[in-house]
Amino acid sequence: MMGDMTQLGSLMAAVMFVWAMFRQLFPDEVQRDVRKYVNKVVSYVYPFVEITFHEYEGDSWFERSKAFVSIERYLSTNSSNRAKRLKANVVKDCESVVLSMDDYEEVTDEFKGIKIWWTSSKSIPQQRALFSYRGDEEKRYYKLTFKREHRDVITKNYLQHVLDEGKAIAVKTRQRKLYTNNKSENWSGYKRTMWSHIIFEHPSTFDTLAMDPKKKKDILDDLMMFSKSKDYYKKVGKSWKRGYLLYGPPGTGKSSMVAAMANLLEYDIYDLELTSVKDNTDLRKLLIDTSSKSIIVIEDIDCSLDLTGQRKEKKEESKEEEKDPVRKKVEEDKDKKNKGSEVTLSGLLNFIDGLWSACGSERLIVFTTNFVDKLDPALIRRGRMDKHIELSYCCFETFKVLAKNYLDLESHELFSTISRLLEVTNMTPADVAENLMPKSFEDNAASCLNKLIQSLENAKEEARLKAVEDARIKAEEEASKKIEKSEEKVQDSDAKLGNGEQKKADQDADKVQVTDVKENGVTMHR
Repeated sequence: MMGDMTQLGSLMAAVMFVWAMFRQLFPDEVQRDVRKYVNKVVSYVYPFVEITFHEYEGDSWFERSKAFVSIERYLSTNSSNRAKRLKANVVKDCESVVLSMDDYEEVTDEFKGIKIWWTSSKSIPQQRALFSYRGDEEKRYYKLTFKREHRDVITKNYLQHVLDEGKAIAVKTRQRKLYTNNKSENWSGYKRTMWSHIIFEHPSTFDTLAMDPKKKKDILDDLMMFSKSKDYYKKVGKSWKRGYLLYGPPGTGKSSMVAAMANLLEYDIYDLELTSVKDNTDLRKLLIDTSSKSIIVIEDIDCSLDLTGQRKEKKEESKEEEKDPVRKKVEEDKDKKNKGSEVTLSGLLNFIDGLWSACGSERLIVFTTNFVDKLDPALIRRGRMDKHIELSYCCFETFKVLAKNYLDLESHELFSTISRLLEVTNMTPADVAENLMPKSFEDNAASCLNKLIQSLENAKEEARLKAVEDARIKAEEEASKKIEKSEEKVQDSDAKLGNGEQKKADQDADKVQVTDVKENGVTMHR
């Protein structure tokens, strides 16, 4: 045995010596050719096929390969429990530890009775670059190995299965985010900084949303139908997106509705601030940089930019600009200096449902406004804002949801009084909730309900006094108009009377002039 081991050691040493001499004597080109032909010979007898998936593909220095990321998720969930060596990572903005295969580790997988091997590895360059766009020049990759006779099953079915599972795991385990757009002038450097984000942790749900149950069910059905209609949208030739217009007085729950939509569908939210967008081109860039399964929100759109009345203003100003081109140039220069954003109504319309809006899928576009009448009709027509949702003042059904949320009450003897007051008093759900919220440890359900009743009675009295004051002002305005009309009539009659007397005086003067001329022996015709 000892003799055999000695001979094996000598043989290995001889092979290593020959290989070292070969590398020293022959240039790299010859080595590559030899290696190519050796691999070709081995492939005739080697019964396996290997597929390599690199972390970065081609010239993509900054964005990881989608296939590599999906495989990484799939292996971390389905195969890493069989790996002996694991690598632990804490993902950014995530509190949990994510385990994955360590480098140079191999695990096995099985698909339809076929055994498959996955290997995690990396290639380290012999010479490090002095400067690199990525901090790490090590190139990681996964290698998939399987028997040659299973090529069709693996390439046509298994790989697609791995990619789909990886995407599903990403959706299930991802942390949803709330994005806001940065100012256009801050889009600098090789890293794209169009959007900044935080983790989205808003607690609003449709169960806690204070609104009429029938309207709530209608919205829920619409959202769920949309989320499952991918094939239908493709069939009818429409982009898989839907627009929602939320309108109503301040404090009626428009922002909470957006958060409840995101929590229901598990979408990210992109809160778009139009005043930070330089022009229509940057607006399209922002749209391209959003992801699918997201809600794009423009809150208080009537206040974001002056998008109303632009067409009328252009028609009225066009004649003046044609007459004075110098003034037109001065006004344009002044507008460029004073105007922070040059986003136009046309650019926003194209953003919603133009050609560029089809660059993503499974996306909601939501506008909120307090004054729907101020918006251009083209902006909110059906097809752009497909569903209009009015969020109005608190009714009794809405109050019962708030009472359940804030006081854990489903009935109380004071409910009838509150129901009667809500029928004749306008109060937003936000104001009702503020009254129901306990402010001290001594507060209880009864004290909070009595506080709400008192607030409703005060609001009722304020509304009555306001109505009386408005009626008084209206009566004074009508009386003032009557007085003005009577004064105008008197002035008109005086003017008519004065014109008649003046005409008669002129006629008398003409007669006198004619008489004087005849007496002097001269005839004149007037």
